[in-house]
Amino acid sequence: MKKIVLGVEPLSCPSCIKKIETALNKTDGVEEAKVMFHSNKVKAQFNEDVVNADTIQSVITNLGYPVLSQKIS
Repeated sequence: MKKIVLGVEPLSCPSCIKKIETALNKTDGVEEAKVMFHSNKVKAQFNEDVVNADTIQSVITNLGYPVLSQKIS
């Protein structure tokens, strides 16, 4: 299981958080996704045999939220 932390453009409302979390948690291979509102970060655990970091980033950017940084562990 891999973990990724993505820095995103500052989020302005709870519905933004819900939209990102819902989309990521519905993505095959993502085990858990959580948006950290105050730090403008998205944390996710994922199965790298099913999904990769670029796909996770694409889900967020396709929702209209720019990803500013990425760290995988």
